[in-house]
Amino acid sequence: MSRFTEELRDPWALLLGATAAGAAWAVDVHPAGAAVAGVAVWLTKAFASAWQSTGDESRTDPPEPKGPPVARGSAEEAWLRRAERAAGSFADLTASMRGQILLDRIADMRPQVDDTVGTLWRLAGHASVTGSALARFDPRFLDQERARLTQARRTAREEVAGELDRSIAALDAQREVYGRLSGARERVLARLESGAISLEGLVARAVEISAMTATSGGADGGGQALHDLTTELELTRQSLHEVEEATRRDLGP
Repeated sequence: MSRFTEELRDPWALLLGATAAGAAWAVDVHPAGAAVAGVAVWLTKAFASAWQSTGDESRTDPPEPKGPPVARGSAEEAWLRRAERAAGSFADLTASMRGQILLDRIADMRPQVDDTVGTLWRLAGHASVTGSALARFDPRFLDQERARLTQARRTAREEVAGELDRSIAALDAQREVYGRLSGARERVLARLESGAISLEGLVARAVEISAMTATSGGADGGGQALHDLTTELELTRQSLHEVEEATRRDLGP
């Protein structure tokens, strides 16, 4: 199967064509004309992506960002893969946007998308580190031990009470560490989820803007939609960096 044929079957190309046809029909373009517009956008997207992919075959994939390894089969890996698929779809989509005045600005967002995925990689690694650390704790056992020692402390003689107090304090310290690690992991996983879904939304909105531009020249709100899209991506990117810094502090000495 040729590269062009594969791109014709790409769901994002089909979605872009269908969206363009729907947008044309919505502005009272004749159904036949709307269908032609949709097919034209679909073919253009497939051809541009095939051409871009052919040019990229001689390049090596960029190295994975440095950081802790991501545990296979973990929740963090699942969210990371979704983010990577969204970024790949964005790169594929923007390959057909070069040379178009309004859409060039979407294509120029690629470095921000890559930076966002790189941050998600590092956050996923931190999540795996905390997950591995949490696996060393048995919170139920800690609770049972504390309850046992607390009961023993109530009836202990004075010369034994001091040792029991130290044991209880040691258990409390372990429980506090477990709580901090659990909280850090929950926050990172929540941000991974949010980041991945935000990137998926970015792709969907880029498809919409591309379709609007193809059918109306971008005059009907395309500029504002692009501004909103750029702002949203930058806010997501900055938020992820802030979460990464906070996670490093949580896991620091």
